[in-house]
Amino acid sequence: MRKFIASLDIGSSLIKLVVGEVVRNKVNILACVDTPARGIKNGYVINSESATEAFIEVFKKCENVLGIPVKKVIASVPSTYAECFLSSSTIAISSEDKVIKNADIVKAMQKSVYNKITNNKELVTIMPISYKVNDEVVYNPLNMVSEKLTLKSIAITVPKKNVENITNCLKNIGVEVVDILISPLGDYYEYKNKELNNSIGAVVNIGEDTTTVSIFNKGILTNLEVIDIGGANISNDLSYVYKINSEDAKYVKEHLALSHTRLAQPNESISLIDKHNENVKINQYDASEIVMMRLTEIINLAKKQINLLTKKEISYIILTGGVTESEDFELLVDELLGNIAHTGRVEEIGARNNKYSTSIGMIKYYNSRLKLRGVDFSIFNVEEQEELCGSDKKDNVSDNSLLGKLFGYFFDN
Repeated sequence: MRKFIASLDIGSSLIKLVVGEVVRNKVNILACVDTPARGIKNGYVINSESATEAFIEVFKKCENVLGIPVKKVIASVPSTYAECFLSSSTIAISSEDKVIKNADIVKAMQKSVYNKITNNKELVTIMPISYKVNDEVVYNPLNMVSEKLTLKSIAITVPKKNVENITNCLKNIGVEVVDILISPLGDYYEYKNKELNNSIGAVVNIGEDTTTVSIFNKGILTNLEVIDIGGANISNDLSYVYKINSEDAKYVKEHLALSHTRLAQPNESISLIDKHNENVKINQYDASEIVMMRLTEIINLAKKQINLLTKKEISYIILTGGVTESEDFELLVDELLGNIAHTGRVEEIGARNNKYSTSIGMIKYYNSRLKLRGVDFSIFNVEEQEELCGSDKKDNVSDNSLLGKLFGYFFDN
């Protein structure tokens, strides 16, 4: 069976739904859609009716792309008040040959959190740190022979309120949440490599309303904090200074201003009508100065939070999230954080924007969990896969389109 996985990243500004096929640990994007988040604040559902309408809209957009509906997803839940704690367990290997199987690893993980999670908490994931087999520390005990298996891991939980409203809204529209994740795990797995897996560092996601700072030690999430500041603060600054509405302020932020004043042009400008119905001229340099001041505050707050979250020396800082797509953002990062930091870049074709880093990384993380459990999974059954990929499916290409004319040229000659 081919492996198709869908992830739903629920943010304050946008709800993003990505469907990918995992082939040899790489994600091929089949659908990448988003819709404005309504009834949602900081990832929390604050108005069920509005949020449900937004969910229906994003799933309908995805169905229009794929031709079939998505009924199963991994969903992101708010990272606020997430907790990471060390856990451990030891189990006996019950099989006659004493060979450690995937089921034994899962059993050890389950035992490591047994009776350790309070009723008001929801388990997000268990991240193995190391195993002990025959008194030897190993990192992959699969197929080794031993009487017992000892696991050391980090367990991550969130308050149940972070989860219940989201899963209930999706259940009401016929969508099953097969797993939940928090954004730092998705962000890390989107950019992870061998170098990061052997280092200690930080991942900073600058979102619309919040900035999430997370610490990873050799690929294991050990600590995180959510700061109540983000891209919306930049829009608010522009709106206040120029007395323009929020939509115009967002336009100035995304289409005129730069993240750094170094390359900003005073003679490049636009004219808008302010809240007093008067014409206001905004030049790129002045707008960039406002944006740069707020971004400087955000990055410095993130830097301070990194120092509070870990006392260990870090080797890298990765910045991601939609705000990092702002032009010349890398100049500001280099000036404030130096060579240790860089802006992540989503490279998957069909989703090359940092606002999708969490969504795509969630698919990669979930795939790694499936491999750990030795489980095959796909959001589409065999019949749906045939409908999605079958050769009898007609291509939706108009004869009058450029692509249609090219097809006509090749097949008519």
